[in-house]
Amino acid sequence: LLFSIMHRFGKINDGGYEFFGLDNATMRMGFEYGLSDYLTVGIGRSTFQKTYDGFLKGRLLRQTVPGSHIHIPVSVTAFAGITHNTIKYTDKPYMNARYRTDYTLQLLVARKINRNLSFQLSPTWLHYNLVPEARDNNDVFVLGIGGRMKITRRSSINIDYCYMPPNQVSSMKVYHSLSAGFDIETGGHVFQVHVTNSQGMTEPLFMGRTTGSWGKGDIYFGFNIYRSFKFGKK
Repeated sequence: LLFSIMHRFGKINDGGYEFFGLDNATMRMGFEYGLSDYLTVGIGRSTFQKTYDGFLKGRLLRQTVPGSHIHIPVSVTAFAGITHNTIKYTDKPYMNARYRTDYTLQLLVARKINRNLSFQLSPTWLHYNLVPEARDNNDVFVLGIGGRMKITRRSSINIDYCYMPPNQVSSMKVYHSLSAGFDIETGGHVFQVHVTNSQGMTEPLFMGRTTGSWGKGDIYFGFNIYRSFKFGKK
């Protein structure tokens, strides 16, 4: 069982009056449970747009070590998620459950280059039941690219970039999500600090609805805490 608490403060360019974003914060609390070595189920709740999310992850392939009888160069995991926001709208009476729900499908293709360096590609399909205007696509495709470099046995640097091809969202300015972070493992805990131009912490928000620009100083500072619990005799 993995328990996570994720915090993200306001924009740094909010200035000194907002203490450079630290006066404002959103958070997500979530649980992930490994039903088996191949299947994980997760749930979470974010304060941003008061969103609930759930997902399933299934392992399709696992990278093998050199010299194995069967050579598998990458690990592949399928991800299916659903998000539902519950924020109240006084001016949008039509906002029923259908319009509040979004969906995510991903393939997580990862390769461990050596004991310190790993990369991942995440081709992603996002479906929004409600879009800002009719000219915007309900179905959006994004390619996530991530990397991890271990600095010491218990610390690493991580970078994540989400590229969304143009002409999928026309009514609003959407930017590519770019995040960088530093991880510290402390026994059963993992502590992360990061900076990003994305305020949301679920896939439909940070992959397809990032409105912050690094060039304009729309940078959010955040930190996450993960704690793992193990059950059974092993």
